[in-house]
Amino acid sequence: MAYRVGVDVGGSFTDFAVFNDKTGRLSTLKVFSRPDAPGEEILLALDTLKSRDGIDPAEIVYFTHGTTVGVNTVIQRNGHEIALFTTKNFEDILDVARLKIPQIHNLYSVRPAPLISRERVFGINERMHATGEVMIEPDGADVARALASAIAAGCKGIVLSFLHSYRNPCNELAVKAMIEQLAPGLPVISSAQTWPIIREFERTITSVISGYVQPRVAHYLNRFETVLRDRDVACPLLITKTNGGVMGIDQARAECVQMILSGTASGVIGAGYLAKASGFDRIMSLDIGGTSADVAVIIDGEAQYGVGELIGDFQIHVPSVSVSSVGQGGGSVAWLDSLGMLQVGPESAGSTPGPACYGRGGTKPTITDAVVASNLIGHTPLGYGAVTVDRGASREALAPIAEKLGISIEALAGTIIDISVSGMYAEVSALVSRFAIDPREFHLFAFGGAGAMLACFLAKELDMKGVVVPPTPGVVSALGGLIADLKNDFIRTIYRDVTDAQIQTLVPVLDKLEQAGNDWLKAQGYDGPGDVKLSADMRYIGQSFEVETPISGEWLRLGNASAVTSAFHVEHERLYGHADKKAAVQMINLRLVISGATPKPALVEIAVAAGSVAPKLQIDGWFSGRSVPTAIYMRQDLAYGHRLKGPAIIAQDDTTTVVPPDFDIFVDRYGNLVITKSEA
Repeated sequence: MAYRVGVDVGGSFTDFAVFNDKTGRLSTLKVFSRPDAPGEEILLALDTLKSRDGIDPAEIVYFTHGTTVGVNTVIQRNGHEIALFTTKNFEDILDVARLKIPQIHNLYSVRPAPLISRERVFGINERMHATGEVMIEPDGADVARALASAIAAGCKGIVLSFLHSYRNPCNELAVKAMIEQLAPGLPVISSAQTWPIIREFERTITSVISGYVQPRVAHYLNRFETVLRDRDVACPLLITKTNGGVMGIDQARAECVQMILSGTASGVIGAGYLAKASGFDRIMSLDIGGTSADVAVIIDGEAQYGVGELIGDFQIHVPSVSVSSVGQGGGSVAWLDSLGMLQVGPESAGSTPGPACYGRGGTKPTITDAVVASNLIGHTPLGYGAVTVDRGASREALAPIAEKLGISIEALAGTIIDISVSGMYAEVSALVSRFAIDPREFHLFAFGGAGAMLACFLAKELDMKGVVVPPTPGVVSALGGLIADLKNDFIRTIYRDVTDAQIQTLVPVLDKLEQAGNDWLKAQGYDGPGDVKLSADMRYIGQSFEVETPISGEWLRLGNASAVTSAFHVEHERLYGHADKKAAVQMINLRLVISGATPKPALVEIAVAAGSVAPKLQIDGWFSGRSVPTAIYMRQDLAYGHRLKGPAIIAQDDTTTVVPPDFDIFVDRYGNLVITKSEA
């Protein structure tokens, strides 16, 4: 036998998807994550798969892994203390940022505190000209003084971001070499090596995020690799990337920002594949784990991509699957602020101790506890039997807040759910505006441990076409990693006017990008031809920001500037509704994306229903402040063609689907639950 494995490590659970190359069978499993002992969850899962399904780790030939360690570190702001070395007199770059308030329609919104406080930012006496000419070389004594101050302040890593290093990285690389000699083993992140883009703040914040999560991510990956080798998994280890592809583990350790959205991007790729194969061409994915809720737009199976994705309070500027994350996961904690107002998140109970209802020592009330207290989940074991819900513990955790607010536990539970859905609604509204889409034309594709639990509530607020819950929603992210292609991005800032003469000067740059892409694919062990996509960041002269525009390499080789500008005009008009075809155009960055295809398992049609299905239980569930008789069905009892009416609960090993009143359920031929609003 030969097995292909996809793993997604979340804040609460670790999910496994195992594909048998010979039989086509897909096995799934969920176990508790172990942030206190990274890798132990992998050991448990491998041992369980061997005893339960006869899957020998030595027969695993392909292993991909996605993790939310990076994004959770930023959301919860629990990374290591790091320092920033920047060009002297530019020490305020993180505080100045872009001088924008976070919410342009809220005059009271406050910019978040930087990940690196001002006292841990050190100016280095060096200077690079905008042309790439070295004006002042860094001095070793100056670097040594800054390094000593950073270490004395307790910093566990250094980020370097110097002025104009995208043009010439030599000053950054020289300082990096000095630090590595003075403090061997201390992580040093160079912005020019992380993502060499033109704007100083964007390049700096991207590098800072990479440095902020690097110690925690590297520790996790080291442990992960050791565990797999101890279990005789000998194949190369691949990590899912922010751009929806996969890369080798060595690159992941060195370039942590490339995997900051590792787990969330995997989920989007998995959702896009399943939705397209099932016939849903326009979806918004909703991935809710233990720490965050992540939403993305997917059209015809293709995720929308961009730069500047929001990670907690900050943006990263590497190419990313466009995912909006908000700290409203199943383990997000409900609490009262200094004014006595009820808040939910971003703190998460994680898996250790987890929500109070898990019976693992947790005492803080979470979103999951609110759903349990509403009597909507917990009537069957969760997480492949890993959790037996303690409803009394949930009520006990909620009771102190309910007492302070003077309301019942059920009313508090409903309010916690409403607040969490409200937070998701705000993020989705921003995503809708960004891509100029109408949510009424989209289905909400729900997955993750808690996605199906809250999806109908969010879809109702957004007036969407309906909700789709795939057969194994709890492990879609693991499946996404399993089917993701090898993929890497390359960029060069070239700053050219788009004329025939200037375009031809880009051919050597294009050749180097293509060579770098092909070399990268070979280094990943890929033998076939790579799929290359070329684009350019362009703007009209005088504009401040660029539009990424797909172009052809042949246009550059032929010096065909008119084809390049025409493509830009089309893209500008598509985005903004107008184009100035007489205006001069500039090209700022040249981008190349190379990918290598991986095998994809086919969907399997389920049996046709022979008759109606009876509920396993009847309970009283709380919806909108009132108790309503609710039927509980087991997912394995449902077949193609079954139709059910809400309120209903669909229980299965990896998650629970909650369907409020006034919704109908249809089971399609692939076993998806298609949930739509009842006809009036």
